[in-house]
Amino acid sequence: MIDTLRGLGTGEDALTASDLLASIRASRDLENAEAARQLDLAARWADLHPPESIHSAAAFTVPGTDHEEPLAGEGCPLIAEFAIAELGTVLGISSTSAKKLIGHALELRHRLPRLWTQVQSGHVPAWRARTVAETTIHSTPSLTREAAAFVDAQVAAVAGRIGPAQLDRLVAETIKRYDLATADPASDPEDGYLSVDPRHATLHDEDVHFAGTMRFEAELDIADALDLNHALTQKAAEQKALGSTESLDVRRAKALGDLARTQTALDLLNSSGGRVAGEERATPLDGRVAGEERAGVSRPDLPTAREVVLHAHFDASTVGEQTVFGPTGRMEERQRLLLLAQIKGWCGDSLTTITIKPVIDLNTHLTAPGYDIPDRIRDQVTLRDQTCVFPWCTRPARGCDIDHVIAFDHDAAAEGRPQPGPTTSDNLACLCRFHHRLKTHTAWRYRVTGPGCFEWTSPHGHQFRRDPTGTTPIHNDHPDPPGIPRPRRR
Repeated sequence: MIDTLRGLGTGEDALTASDLLASIRASRDLENAEAARQLDLAARWADLHPPESIHSAAAFTVPGTDHEEPLAGEGCPLIAEFAIAELGTVLGISSTSAKKLIGHALELRHRLPRLWTQVQSGHVPAWRARTVAETTIHSTPSLTREAAAFVDAQVAAVAGRIGPAQLDRLVAETIKRYDLATADPASDPEDGYLSVDPRHATLHDEDVHFAGTMRFEAELDIADALDLNHALTQKAAEQKALGSTESLDVRRAKALGDLARTQTALDLLNSSGGRVAGEERATPLDGRVAGEERAGVSRPDLPTAREVVLHAHFDASTVGEQTVFGPTGRMEERQRLLLLAQIKGWCGDSLTTITIKPVIDLNTHLTAPGYDIPDRIRDQVTLRDQTCVFPWCTRPARGCDIDHVIAFDHDAAAEGRPQPGPTTSDNLACLCRFHHRLKTHTAWRYRVTGPGCFEWTSPHGHQFRRDPTGTTPIHNDHPDPPGIPRPRRR
């Protein structure tokens, strides 16, 4: 194998195996150095935008305007909230990711200075240090400055010499040891273990199996755990007695889901019988039409449960007079993969009733006479944009505000002027609340360049194109200077 590698390439470009290893190591060293530099620059960006920069810009506060944003633990400086977005866009990341980057930089520089020095000197990769910072920022209960310093002293010297899993365990154990060493004798006179409560119930919704399952992890009180185990065992046995041939694990998992649905129904119990309602929305991915289905499940032995709403998007084609859907689609909630067979299974239940609602043509130009946005236009814009249309933002459109790209002029009709910002499909866009506030109260501006396509310009003149395929930077060698004046928009 080594001899084969030595023979790769010809002439001056030929590299031996040793050359390749040396080259890729140098590349990794350069990558780590640049990541450390990015952390330093992110911290400097925060230094340039302290809360004082907000107060000096205005003598009064308007609801929704810029405010102080804590991104790291106790003792770290605050930052002007709206400064986060522009850093994120030039890096090609979301505002949420930019918050994490700045927060990690501030946490390392101010509360984990030993680890910060190790990163800047090249002894610890930035990504490893950021995992430590993420833990110390979000530790529950919050770590004091003294606790963070204790973690820093224990971790910094070895963070570059151990694996990621071992580093995670070391940080967790160090936090626990500090908690045990500083427990309140009045509330925990024995050894401090009560000050660390391990109970939790966590849905790992970022890890979705192709079969349509998610992992749910919990740490319970002993009595609660035994009671839950007994209930699942009993329900699994009932399923088997009723003829289920599925495995014990599957039956226990289904029993847990049944318990959850029963619990959500308790506050809706009524004497007229039960009804469980759900909704599926099917939308071709080419963006042409959208349909909606509402499913109801009537169960005489269960109380009424809370309505569950799902929106599913599938490719569709017409074969003769029949509409044929593709085998896989996307669930709008959490952007997850969905199988057509799953939809058919849910809707094919004998206790399920389906109501078909009219389709929405996403290419139709819809308009309304006033400022308020009717449901038919709101649904069309939501289905067209799918997410917030700010560069790199992925917040689902269904939870966003609908913004007039060109502001609606409430005085235009009274003064006999044409409406500059009409309520029409091509003048509306989905913006999450943060980016809506950013557009309204800062020098960020955007314009429509096509159906579902927008061009954004940042306060420092950086430009981005956002369309249904994602975000593309528009390279400009001479961006406009900061502080571009523009009218306030709604």
